[in-house]
Amino acid sequence: MTKTQAESNYLRRQAQLAGALLTTGLDALALNAGPSLTYLTGLQFHLSERPAVALFAPNHPPSFIVPELETGKLTALSYPFQVFPYREDPGEWAADFRAAADAAGLDGRQVGVEPQRLRVLELRLLEAAAPRANFVSAEAPLASLRIHKDETEIAAMRKAVAVAQAALLATLPVIQVGMTERQLAAELSLQLLRHGSDPELPFSPIVASGPNSANPHAFPTDRSLSPGDILILDWGASVGGYFSDLTRTFSLGEPDTELVRAGQVVAQANTAARALAAPGVTAEQVDHAARSAIERAGFGEYFIHRTGHGLGLEGHEEPYIRAGNPLPLAPGMTFTIEPGIYLPGRGGVRIEDDIVITPNGNECLSDLPRDLIL
Repeated sequence: MTKTQAESNYLRRQAQLAGALLTTGLDALALNAGPSLTYLTGLQFHLSERPAVALFAPNHPPSFIVPELETGKLTALSYPFQVFPYREDPGEWAADFRAAADAAGLDGRQVGVEPQRLRVLELRLLEAAAPRANFVSAEAPLASLRIHKDETEIAAMRKAVAVAQAALLATLPVIQVGMTERQLAAELSLQLLRHGSDPELPFSPIVASGPNSANPHAFPTDRSLSPGDILILDWGASVGGYFSDLTRTFSLGEPDTELVRAGQVVAQANTAARALAAPGVTAEQVDHAARSAIERAGFGEYFIHRTGHGLGLEGHEEPYIRAGNPLPLAPGMTFTIEPGIYLPGRGGVRIEDDIVITPNGNECLSDLPRDLIL
């Protein structure tokens, strides 16, 4: 993407934001460091003891409140903006926040924030800067923008999937009985970087063996891989800030026969959900397709999480593929399909793919084998 294209892209997103704010009764938006700020501006800041906040209000250029040491990041921006840099003394920060709030006309207004991201540190500074403002959730308008990926975003995710798959294939020959979950996680992380992932991975790989695989969000431990173990690998790459998220299940030798059957059922559930996902189909219908396949096989009580979650600049975002979500799927929506069966104390099986809704159905971005891999 050229600099001119990038500028046009961010200006388009900021204009769409202005429209989304108006339709939801919000006058402005305040964001701290995170994916939504990057989505709207192209800027990346670490979440640290020094706050970095962007203010967006219709008919105003974005206002950035950042430490002096971060102002160099703004020199490459080619769209209009205002910057309010502050020095190291926290006692001086209030004045800079107040100046930015005044420039954006925040006081007395309805100001949207991200409840899952905005810290008390930034909230208190904003409240002091605009004491008559009302700070409320802006999850809905932000989700309405980010949920539909454009071709540039989908291309980055497609590449992130390719990197993740290549990294796994390079890791498989290293796996052997006796190595620990931590050692395997380290090797997989290294291969992700070697094959082109951004340095900041979407998440630390999940490596769960034997009975640990019955925990969907297990952390790698010092447990050694043993003959007959079920082994779940859940990993992803990041390319241009966009994520992939995949899971495959392996067996080190001949596993528990019921887990073999569970693996067959999970593969069927994954296939059923992928086959159904298309424009107009609801998120809950896709969840039901996977869940009903598992329930018919008698494993319903052991499928203990939703079928999937949105994927993009974050590992978990809209749309959520779960029961009770009536959202109709639409082109550009990207999400995981990851049914699983978890038998407490014995082991688990999960198969996860990344898909994008297309005008005529969906494209599965991942193509590794989905059977229980012996």
